Amino acid sequence: MRVGVLGVGHVGLVTAACMADFGHDVIGYDDDGHKIAALRAGDMPFYEPDLDRLVADNVSTGRLRFSGDAVEALSDREVVFICVGTPSREDGSPNLAYVQAAAQAVAAHARGPVVVAEKSTVPVRTGERIRQALALESQARQGTAHHEVVSNPEFLREGSAVEDTLRPDRIVVGADSTNAHEVMRRVYTPQLERHDCPYVETDVKTAELIKHASNAFLATKISFINAVARVCELTGADVETVADAMGHDPRIGRAFLNAGIGYGGSCFPKDVEAFVHIAAELGYDFGLLRETQRINREAKVWPVHQLRRLLWNLQDKEIAVLGVAFKPGTDDIRDAPALDVIDALEADGASVRLHDPVALDQVRGRFARAELYEDAREALRGAHAVVTCTEWDEYRKIEPEQLAELLAYPVVVDGRNVWDPAALEAANLRVASVGTPFSGDLGA
Repeated sequence: MRVGVLGVGHVGLVTAACMADFGHDVIGYDDDGHKIAALRAGDMPFYEPDLDRLVADNVSTGRLRFSGDAVEALSDREVVFICVGTPSREDGSPNLAYVQAAAQAVAAHARGPVVVAEKSTVPVRTGERIRQALALESQARQGTAHHEVVSNPEFLREGSAVEDTLRPDRIVVGADSTNAHEVMRRVYTPQLERHDCPYVETDVKTAELIKHASNAFLATKISFINAVARVCELTGADVETVADAMGHDPRIGRAFLNAGIGYGGSCFPKDVEAFVHIAAELGYDFGLLRETQRINREAKVWPVHQLRRLLWNLQDKEIAVLGVAFKPGTDDIRDAPALDVIDALEADGASVRLHDPVALDQVRGRFARAELYEDAREALRGAHAVVTCTEWDEYRKIEPEQLAELLAYPVVVDGRNVWDPAALEAANLRVASVGTPFSGDLGA
């Protein structure tokens, strides 16, 4: 089929590449000329495992093209995916101006009827607004084409977005007509022939809610285990064992029960905030999600509280921060907990040494007192303490004995439980790990 993708950010570029890999003729459009030029030159605008190969393979076959010309990108498409940004306003509501502009572009340039699929995360009832925008723009241009709107939310995880799109755990399509459902079935038939997964057919509003409800639930699960971690720290219990035992219950599951310093990224913070705002507009106070947000804010300040406990004053201390990206496998630093940690350290007068395998370029020049290191061990050498903010596998390969040798003071604040606390203590390190008993103040 002839597929258009509006917006080639994380969701759009992965969607475009995977749709081409399924055999569709795909044009990825973006109004950022530099991004389009980079993609045509084979340069990826962000880090995502295996995406560069998938893009290159499908560009070479001619199934995937990139354009900054809306006419070229939209004039003959059968299906158009809207994958543009929906940034938060100050009140927490999503800004849907880019979604509206995308719908207007379809109505302005499509020569025939198009199924418009919203893949950006949007509030319930956005489909109605998109229909309205399509109709108004078409009427203004005296067009006659009837475009249909569907909701087709993405459930990809940064760091495994290609795998999640090629082999998803479910496909959700919300449409309000038989024809639109039939078109989307045709879109996904090649994928379903490769990978059998549930295909959920519903109406547009239900599909829109599924996405927000899914992300909000996962964020709540993270905040729940972080609240349990606080109780474990106060009682001497071990949160890892608690989470493992909970996870054996199939009604609960082990995923997203890793205690740490909170969630970040482009989805969870924005989507939880948006869901709270949407519910409030409808007259419902979603207090559970507001508490989820509060616990997450609390988790982000935990590392600095522990450093103050162990080091007393942070003024002029050298602190190694391992990990800047909000999670492993990506260079995305949007709402990354590490940013809050670094800001707080600098506010206390500390000098920060930063390491991350892929995300250093994203923070270059952002912090006043930060020095960037390409080698994690060099960042550790001579530091008064280390804080882990992202659980990259390469950090697990640093042995506790190496930490003890490299650090000027034997202080480890393990915000992602990268290392075994007992092994750290055996190497005579003073340790604060999330959800486990603390080994005591320096000099105690």
